[in-house]
Amino acid sequence: MTHEIRGAFTVMVTAFDSEGRIDLEAQSSFTDWQVNQGIHGLIPLGSTGEFLSMSFSEKQAVAKCVINTVDGRIPVLMGAGAESTEEVIDNVQMSEDLGADGTMIIPPFYSTPTRNELLKHFERISLKSSKPIMLYNNPATANVDLTPDIVAELSYFQNVDFIKESTMDVTRVRDILEFCEGRMEVFGGIMGYESFLSGATGWVAVGSNIMPKEFQQLFLQTCEAQNLTEAKKIYQKILPIIRLVGGHRYVSATKAALKEIGHPVGNPRSPRLPLPSSEMRMLQKILKTVGLL
Repeated sequence: MTHEIRGAFTVMVTAFDSEGRIDLEAQSSFTDWQVNQGIHGLIPLGSTGEFLSMSFSEKQAVAKCVINTVDGRIPVLMGAGAESTEEVIDNVQMSEDLGADGTMIIPPFYSTPTRNELLKHFERISLKSSKPIMLYNNPATANVDLTPDIVAELSYFQNVDFIKESTMDVTRVRDILEFCEGRMEVFGGIMGYESFLSGATGWVAVGSNIMPKEFQQLFLQTCEAQNLTEAKKIYQKILPIIRLVGGHRYVSATKAALKEIGHPVGNPRSPRLPLPSSEMRMLQKILKTVGLL
């Protein structure tokens, strides 16, 4: 089945048990809840999914779990980022073999590549891919900025059809669409609602781990119904959650919130620590404000 890659996509947390091992039962339960809440797509093994703290076999197990649980109901893009081109290709091929609808790939994030190295990296990956690739631009974590002019060059490679633009500069959406001349669709990152208003056709969100129904409704009201009055109401409702998970505690705060609302997925994997107890009262206050407690 071919899915349309459009709408609100959750960049999923990974479930761990009390010993820090992959918890596939909890992962499957969380996945099914997301689908039943109406989310438009799922992205396991992104930054929020703690992919850097997982082995290849663990990533493979999570990918298989999510894809099998979704069972074709919505698209699944697999996070496939890694430092080496060869490892990315391995991740892409594993994801496609398991039935993922595509992959999301952050640039190499340790040894900062030159422009030419970046282009060669993605060219090699694209030649080994048979399904859509979503570039992931997050210079705050990758130390690489996929500026609109670079994105325009990358858009000529086969299957490089999407980008998650996760800077705070919403004008990037406008510029990417202009420079790529129809070859690239843009998904917002942090600035989802604002990105919709600039022409984005989707949103890769952390907060939709917690409020998937409301996040997908924001997309529908903004981009489909074009009811900006209703969209603004939804945006104001979910804004405390966007802010909660927008800082450096995006994993620990998300997992703590999910436990509070009855969808436990365990703690972050070491070296990350759970949300400090001193911050739990504020977390609970936010959850009450948005109607989850």
